[in-house]
Amino acid sequence: MKNKLEIVLKKPAIIGIFVLGLIPSAIKAQVKSQPLEVVGKMFEAFGKGDMESLKKTVSEKTVWIYEGPRAIPYTGSYEGKKGVVQFITNISSNVEILDFKVLKMLAENNTVVALGYEKQKIKVNGNILEQKWVQVYTVENGLITRMEEYANTAAAERLFKKNRNGKHNRSHFDKKS
Repeated sequence: MKNKLEIVLKKPAIIGIFVLGLIPSAIKAQVKSQPLEVVGKMFEAFGKGDMESLKKTVSEKTVWIYEGPRAIPYTGSYEGKKGVVQFITNISSNVEILDFKVLKMLAENNTVVALGYEKQKIKVNGNILEQKWVQVYTVENGLITRMEEYANTAAAERLFKKNRNGKHNRSHFDKKS
C-alpha cells in the first residue's frame, strides 16, 4: 500500500461539485488518530455528495475560511453547518470540479493538514484552473471546528477575470465598494 492517502474524485455527479471515486478503504487504512478519522469521514461524505453525513462531522460553531480576492466568488468566511453548506454551494455554482485529490493528510494533536490537487472548469468563461491546495482543520470533541484553505488565489483570480478569448473582463469585482 502507498504511504500516502489519496482520494480521487472524477466527473461531477450531483449539483456539479459532488463527484464519484472516493476510496473509503484507503481512508480507513491510513487513519491513525481521531482527528484524521473525522476529516477522512468529511472527505468521504463530500465525495459521495452526502451533505447530511458531512454536516455530522462539523460543529455547530465551525468556521470555514477561504482567503482570496473578491474575483473568486466563494472567497469568505462561513460559519456553522449552514455556512459549510453555503461554501460548498458557492463553489458548485461557480465551477465544475473535473478532478479533486487529497494527496496526503498529516495530523498532530487536534490539527489535520490536508494537501491536495484540483482541476476546475470556471462556469462563467470555461477557463480551466489547476492548482494544489492546503486545508488546515481543527478538530475538537470529535467535530471539525475550523477549516482554512490556502491555494494559488492570484492564478484563480486571473482565470475568473479572463473571458473565453483569454482577455481580462472588467466586472463588478473590479469596482470599488
